[in-house]
Amino acid sequence: MRNDAIRMARAAQVMPWLLALMLALFTGGVAHATDASVSNCHVGAYRFTDGSVVDVGPSDGAHLRWRREDGTTGLLTSHADGTWTSTLGWTDKPDGIKVAFSDCAKGRIDFAGMRGQRIAFDVTNTRFQGAGITLAGRLVLPKGHGRVPIVVLVHGSEHMSALDFYSLQRMFPAAGIGVFVYDKRGTGASGGTYTQSYLLLADDAIAAVNEAKRLAGPRAGRIGYQGGSQGGWVAPLAAKISPVDFVIVGFGLAVSPLDEDREAIAYDMQRQGYGPDVMAKAMQVADASAAILLSNFRSGYDKLDALKQKYGKEPWFKHVHGDVTWVLLAWPAEKLKQEGPVLFACAPVQYDPMPVLRNLDTPQLWILGGEDADAPSAETIKRLRGLQQAGRPITLAVYPHAEHGLYEFETRPDGTRVDTRNPDGYFTMMRDFILSGTVQDKYGDAVLHRTKD
Repeated sequence: MRNDAIRMARAAQVMPWLLALMLALFTGGVAHATDASVSNCHVGAYRFTDGSVVDVGPSDGAHLRWRREDGTTGLLTSHADGTWTSTLGWTDKPDGIKVAFSDCAKGRIDFAGMRGQRIAFDVTNTRFQGAGITLAGRLVLPKGHGRVPIVVLVHGSEHMSALDFYSLQRMFPAAGIGVFVYDKRGTGASGGTYTQSYLLLADDAIAAVNEAKRLAGPRAGRIGYQGGSQGGWVAPLAAKISPVDFVIVGFGLAVSPLDEDREAIAYDMQRQGYGPDVMAKAMQVADASAAILLSNFRSGYDKLDALKQKYGKEPWFKHVHGDVTWVLLAWPAEKLKQEGPVLFACAPVQYDPMPVLRNLDTPQLWILGGEDADAPSAETIKRLRGLQQAGRPITLAVYPHAEHGLYEFETRPDGTRVDTRNPDGYFTMMRDFILSGTVQDKYGDAVLHRTKD
């Protein structure tokens, strides 16, 4: 579940992992949350008298964001009388929900007429050694002395602090699950330089598992990873290097980053209703941008410029975004030669995840969106189904109307999307898999495929 800065970037057609790198380059370092958002004493998970939970987390500026286990969410804005009002998802449309908090010491909430109490957790902040650098982390356990499963949250490509913004660090413990959350290298309170090296990031994730086990001691039960987007490449790699009990991948890919860009361009054309003739032209653009990336931005510009001259005035061309290609089309060659190697430092654009997945014995849950424009899921679904048929322990769930981040959305008149919520059952499915290693037969409108199918 991503923070609101990433959500706004996507609305502006900036792909999340590239935005993260651009923030690092153009702001001179780590993007931090504002003091108002991080220090707000109302941040926490609250349990209502009926047993259900609402999480209240920081957002940009002085706003807060609420989330519930059923996937609903809204942005909270404060008013002079101490009350807060909510807007639906990321739409800016009022949803009628009003919220009031007690003073911070009492930890109470009135949410749409329901009374709740902040849930207390056992929290341990730590600093631990990653692959050659020091990382900042946090273990959050449900109160008590019994053993609990623990999930280590593996990052996407965002440059934001997971310690500040990851709501799952409270939502899972409210459901009886321990969480270890940490700032990836080069972000938040962690040391090192931001990188796209999956091997380094996997080594850091393994170190996080070891630190979680150390801190939890006898309370540590089953332990594994949950990772979204880029984490779908990192978490299985970490699990292959050092085995864990489970892996959950949300909106990840079983293809390379280079293929992700190509598939995203194809999705652009399909969504606009273009046929095979236009698709063939768009793939020429994809091939030209791939050549520039593979040269580490040293060459290939003449070919891309020629295609821009040839096709630039055709109606379909303005819809070519992909996951990377849009920036190669937008920036002049000299700027790309200078800044491209910095933006894409250590990015393994040809990384093939299939050798790891073919040989991974760890039980996995993959949850994908059928309308994912950033990381189109069709080829990944095909490959995962093939791995299931080969006997790999994979459970696959596809939410047909969800996009990247597992968000449902509305489509504006101009064709852009605005997200409204996570699908019903998304959180519950992850919870069940962590607690028991299995899932039920129905989670909202998810289409489930199991290895035995």
